[in-house]
Amino acid sequence: MFARFSLCAALAVLGLATAARAADTGAPPPFDRGGVKVALVRYLSAGDFYQAYEAGARAQAKALGIDLRIFPGKQDAALEREQVEQAIALGVQAIVIDHGLPESLKDVARKAVAAGIKVVAFDVNLDDPRIPQVEQSDQALAQKALDQIVQENGTSFQAAYVYVAGFAPLDRRDAVWTAFKTAHPGVIEKARFGTVSDTTASAVADQAKAALRANPSITVIFAPYDEFARGAKLAVNELNLANQVKIYSADVSTADIGEITEPHSPWVATAATNPAVVGAVSIRAAALALAGQGPGPRITVEPVLLTQGALREGGVRTIADLNARIPAFGRSEAASAAWIPQPR
Repeated sequence: MFARFSLCAALAVLGLATAARAADTGAPPPFDRGGVKVALVRYLSAGDFYQAYEAGARAQAKALGIDLRIFPGKQDAALEREQVEQAIALGVQAIVIDHGLPESLKDVARKAVAAGIKVVAFDVNLDDPRIPQVEQSDQALAQKALDQIVQENGTSFQAAYVYVAGFAPLDRRDAVWTAFKTAHPGVIEKARFGTVSDTTASAVADQAKAALRANPSITVIFAPYDEFARGAKLAVNELNLANQVKIYSADVSTADIGEITEPHSPWVATAATNPAVVGAVSIRAAALALAGQGPGPRITVEPVLLTQGALREGGVRTIADLNARIPAFGRSEAASAAWIPQPR
């Protein structure tokens, strides 16, 4: 009996200590007791952007004490759908769905919600008001890049455009491109191509070479995804057209910065958010939803314009350099709360 009393007393003390810590941090349930399980289910994982996004998600999950289960993307819609089902079966409390094809995800996302699981979507439109959408303000990303195109090339030029339909961020950026062409009839889209796969850059390079050979009057390539821009750059350099063709993109990584700032690079500007910050915001949105402090239907991370000249002048070589020089790039207050620590 004495041993049982001692054990009960010890547990009571431990419970009081845990409650005290929760009170100190102000963390609401279920974060006041730990053990929160969240799944990150991904469609895309190839490329620096997606690796940085995952790193940001991991860091934020660690800061919150979340047990984060990551299902790596393989650009396979059927596999991603199956992975959402697996996450539901694992009994996670929240699922972050990162990109994908809406038609293969909408019903399983609703199944998760019906099971009491909080679902957050990043750059995939699941068409459900109960599912918050995290996005990079794709309209602003595209518009900033297009404004720079006009500043450097005027409003009359022939362009190539890299695009694949069916991906929410690309579709939102495409709407801005379409409006841009209507507003600037002197801009002629001479070629359109694109692919999304585990070898996106090399496949786009082959397409771009064919387009540039067939349309030697092209002077601008709008490639609103950095893997597209990498492929376009490979093609321009291989055809020795770096003095004739300029490439404008969206998204950024340390590797991209190196390619933009290298001597004679045709890749001259990109509009971007910090992918690690976007990953962290996605996890914070899920945390807020779990705590009953809904983040709202749309959580937006605002982008910045990064030009080749500014990157070179600032001696920017890495994402860490950008974080140090542009505070708005390195942090976001989106989906924040006093009880949520910033990731390290």
